Amino acid sequence: MGSTLLAITIGDVAGIGPEVIVRALDSAEFPRGAVPLVIGSLPVLQRAAALVGSPLLFRRIEMAADGTGLRGRVSDVWSAGEIPVCDPCGPDVAEAPAGVISAAAGDAAYRCLIHAVELAQARAVDAIVTAPLNKESLHLAGHHYPGHTEILAERCGVAEFAMMLHLPEPALTPVRRLLGRDSAEAGLAGTDGVSIVHVTLHTSVASVPGLLTTEAVTEKIRLMDQFLSSAGNVRRAIGVCALNPHGGEHGLFGNEEQLVIEPAVAHCHSEMNVSGPFPVDTLIRRAVLGEFDGVVAMYHDQGHIPIKLIGFDAAVNITLGLPLIRTSPTHGTAFDRAWRADRPATAAGMLEAIRMAEKMARRQT
Repeated sequence: MGSTLLAITIGDVAGIGPEVIVRALDSAEFPRGAVPLVIGSLPVLQRAAALVGSPLLFRRIEMAADGTGLRGRVSDVWSAGEIPVCDPCGPDVAEAPAGVISAAAGDAAYRCLIHAVELAQARAVDAIVTAPLNKESLHLAGHHYPGHTEILAERCGVAEFAMMLHLPEPALTPVRRLLGRDSAEAGLAGTDGVSIVHVTLHTSVASVPGLLTTEAVTEKIRLMDQFLSSAGNVRRAIGVCALNPHGGEHGLFGNEEQLVIEPAVAHCHSEMNVSGPFPVDTLIRRAVLGEFDGVVAMYHDQGHIPIKLIGFDAAVNITLGLPLIRTSPTHGTAFDRAWRADRPATAAGMLEAIRMAEKMARRQT
């Protein structure tokens, strides 16, 4: 089996994206089967290497619009011990101030993502790994999207998509020990980590009840089941979150469970291993202990808070429903510590995203 070519986008250059990419590429933990093609500003990458004291050398490569011949050129550069770079950014991005919202940085992040998508659609690369972008910078540049997920969905022409956070199995072991219970000892079968998909995403908490529909919940259950199946998970046990405290207490604290969520679970139950809705506080604990492989959350923080609390640097963001593979670390641009030698950023999240992208791409071949 050949190497897996990953397009790694630089994200917002004012943040920690360039630094964590350099640190990941320079790490002994970088997967041997992966070959990187960094999509980003060459001068910025060189400056990031100098910041962290990395000896990495970067070489710009040119390519046809459809990526013809790309693999050969990338392979040659990588074999020569250099990092291949495709730079679709304008010259002004290299002057974007560190830790500051700017249109130049937002536009460059958008350009890099679009270029990576085009390469993936042409099958010139096997997967995309994205460093974080800043939504305000993106909007300042005139690109009015909530984030990566929505841009990817539009460019791929898909209507059914979702953000999913995946926590690998090794990250759960210390938590299980902390809880005083081991999944194997409890007779639970979870061995593939925990994944959480979101029905609503980048929207206000106040708008969530009005956005929830039985169709939307059903869609996310199906997307989760499809991911677990593609990942080789045999059990595919999915738990669905309630929206309200205590699961609504039969209408005492809200009726979205009876009117919206329960019908979705019932609709999917005959075809999938799905159950719920369950109160979130107990469901997450049950999933962490191995009872569920996937969780369907109703809104952003319902899924993000537990995953980031348990494994902030280990969790991986995966976009479901796309005809291509996209992963990313779960952290943001971290403007408060970007480009500061006294506050180095960790590449753990980027390395996990790279490992997951490489693993998913190999499974598809």
